[in-house]
Amino acid sequence: MNLQPNNFKIEKTSIWSFKERGKWATHKGNYRGNCPPQVPRNLLLNYTKENDIILDPFCGSGTTLIECKLLKRKGIGIDVNENALKISKQRLDFNYNVEYSPKLIKANSINLKNIISNNKIDFIFIHPPYADIIKYSNDIKEDISRLNLKEFLNQMNLFSKECFRVLKKGKICSILIGDIRKKGNVVPLGFYLMNIFIQTGFQLKEIIIKEQHNCQMTDYWENKNVNFYLLAHEYIFILKK
Repeated sequence: MNLQPNNFKIEKTSIWSFKERGKWATHKGNYRGNCPPQVPRNLLLNYTKENDIILDPFCGSGTTLIECKLLKRKGIGIDVNENALKISKQRLDFNYNVEYSPKLIKANSINLKNIISNNKIDFIFIHPPYADIIKYSNDIKEDISRLNLKEFLNQMNLFSKECFRVLKKGKICSILIGDIRKKGNVVPLGFYLMNIFIQTGFQLKEIIIKEQHNCQMTDYWENKNVNFYLLAHEYIFILKK
């Protein structure tokens, strides 16, 4: 098993495209909705240093946490889904010369007051559900992927305040998010979320456009007679406290 990527390079522009999903270490692309590990690796190398405390509040299958371990950052992964945490734990189970392994916590990231104190975190990587486009559970009350758009944005408003509270002053919060489509019309979910964080007090430093590849629904929609363009982009918003 190769623990580090071959031919990796730091991105230098505001357009990112990864046609091949990284397969180094224990990364896999079989958890629906996960992101290429090139994304958190680029962000961690650009905005953090060794021993920094990194928070992934929707950790899913552990992509960001694997990179934290490989890059010697102190990762904290939070999810409401026990199955996701189980997958993360399995994928973090590899030998590497580090003094610590990422922590996994079952919790609702909308309220972390009993888990993370004020001004504790050096960097936040957020890859939330895209409202109710992919439902990650059927019966977990705190699962925001089960909410309609209005309810989802209300929860994101509360969540943005938690991110602002736990992040150190001058540090970066990053969000990977895409737009969605309802009844044939685009819903600019990315910009809705960006505006919520700006209104909370974050400063917008960068907007990166990430090209989507290997989307499971692409073939489905390409075979349909539709009169709209397939959404093939996501945003990475870089926000500073």
